[in-house]
Amino acid sequence: MADPIKDRDEAVDALERVFRAAGPYLDGLPELPVHDRAADALADDLGGPLPEKGDGTLAAVEHLLRVGTKASTRTTGPRFFHLVVGGATPAAMAGDWITSLLDQASGLHIASPLASRAESVVLDWLKDLFGIPASYGGVLTPSATLAHVTGLACARTWWAEGHGVDVASQGLAELPVMPVLTSGLVHPSTRKALQILGCGRDTLRTFARDDAGRIDLPALEAALVELEGAPAVLVGNLGDVHSGDSDPLDAMADLAERHNAWLHVDGAFGLFAAVSPRTVGLASGVERADSITSDGHKWLNVPYESGFSFVRDPALQVRAFGAWGASYLPEAEGGHVDFNTVGPESSRRARAFPIWATLRAYGRDGYREMVERHLDVAEHLGRLVDESPDFELLAPVRMSIVCFRHRPPGVPDDRLDELNGRLGDALLRDGRVYAGTATYRGMKVLRCALVNWRTTAPDVELLLTVLREVAADLEP
Repeated sequence: MADPIKDRDEAVDALERVFRAAGPYLDGLPELPVHDRAADALADDLGGPLPEKGDGTLAAVEHLLRVGTKASTRTTGPRFFHLVVGGATPAAMAGDWITSLLDQASGLHIASPLASRAESVVLDWLKDLFGIPASYGGVLTPSATLAHVTGLACARTWWAEGHGVDVASQGLAELPVMPVLTSGLVHPSTRKALQILGCGRDTLRTFARDDAGRIDLPALEAALVELEGAPAVLVGNLGDVHSGDSDPLDAMADLAERHNAWLHVDGAFGLFAAVSPRTVGLASGVERADSITSDGHKWLNVPYESGFSFVRDPALQVRAFGAWGASYLPEAEGGHVDFNTVGPESSRRARAFPIWATLRAYGRDGYREMVERHLDVAEHLGRLVDESPDFELLAPVRMSIVCFRHRPPGVPDDRLDELNGRLGDALLRDGRVYAGTATYRGMKVLRCALVNWRTTAPDVELLLTVLREVAADLEP
């Protein structure tokens, strides 16, 4: 029978086997398909009943490596354009291994002064990178959705206090519906955060002036005027996942100041527009927001799970998440932060380490170069699409999202949605390149998200080549 105590001497051997597998796996990313559907069946080898007698550390690790390196979707490679998923820079990947090696409990300063200090440092570095005032509070989260929960929980606390209620202790029962107003660019993760917070995902109101979802500022202001000074929450969207479009954050900040509103900004990937002089104007006004969210496992290129939330008033984070009253959890002293009192998680891994490693490795210049390379590649793909006889560009290329559809000559408009839906499905079955479909302005579209540090122009050129090859095999 396997014995974990006896196996402790095999820990280094187990890590050595992962290390040996890492080289060939990473070397294959530029050439191998993003996903090999023929290998999907290998995942079934992970199933079966819980073993009564274990196989031992090395056998289990070998089994997982054998399955995982073949059946995984190579999301960290240069041609995964689906969703909005970055990769993991070499420094970030190594930092993540260090996170698992050290296995720090990062919620309480006393449990790991190292993890606490690393989180404080990376939050300061990120604020500097994005042009967010140093006075803002912050916390690392597992995702942008949990970052939304953090920022909107602080907004809810502020809003409830405006009605004379301590929502953390008394709940929402005596309160009206919290007004949350935004544009048609809003992402479902904002609605999910409102759902989690008990505010209701469908209470959110959108104000759009066109079918692309761009904000109708006069209508938004009229809705605020109707509230007669009662507190409200505005959500500004920096980087639409379909088109890369953004709300005018400065104008929304002006409205928030005039009408007693909290401005929450969703910058899941678009916050990185602030890194380049070419796109910094899109992020103008983010430094005036009351709360800001973004993802690390998108354009920062650190492994899952990584998000971050910044809040103008750090005391609101404590009022929203602190004061548990558990006697065995000592409070931090000497100006240190207990991060489990300023965000939704209690037990939390030291996710600051990969962020620290990658920011230290590449610095501001490295990230500016990466963002600008992606801007160049996106513009290149946009030009190829715009100049082609069989594809149609559906939105200007503003950041690193390219929105287009297949439009072969002679195909009537009423068949394009069905054709592009089948083409998107066929592209994923092919597996050489991954890009997703979505509905934009009422049309079925292909969307290509370029945020992986490995991606270059030949990768997006291959996307069009594969799309044409796959389209040729589709039934008319």
